Amino acid sequence: MIQPFLYIGSSKDKGRGVFTDKKIGTSRVVEISPVIVMSGDERQLLDQTLLHDYIFVWGEQKDQCCLALGYISIYNHSFQSNCEYFMDYEAETILIKTMRTIEAGEELTINYNGNWNSQEKVWFPVT
Repeated sequence: MIQPFLYIGSSKDKGRGVFTDKKIGTSRVVEISPVIVMSGDERQLLDQTLLHDYIFVWGEQKDQCCLALGYISIYNHSFQSNCEYFMDYEAETILIKTMRTIEAGEELTINYNGNWNSQEKVWFPVT
């Protein structure tokens, strides 16, 4: 499920990103998408490709990875993200929920650390 008001657009200095064409309230689920789960061995192979930047660590033991379908892998990182993601290991889905009101035309962002307000360093330079 992807809300119809979401779209992919150009994000300044970040390539593509997910945007909204209408105002979204706080605590609103904007996307639930299935994932393709892969093993740790498969992750080592993916880490050698462009897909490295689009996969998520997966599983209770964090010993797997997944590629999320839908728009999930296009959400850009921000330490002041306006959305948070939640993983459902049993259903093999990732859910995106707003953490504050988001204005029409604004980019939706997630914190790649998994906690929307985490300031822990990420693996790439942040602009």
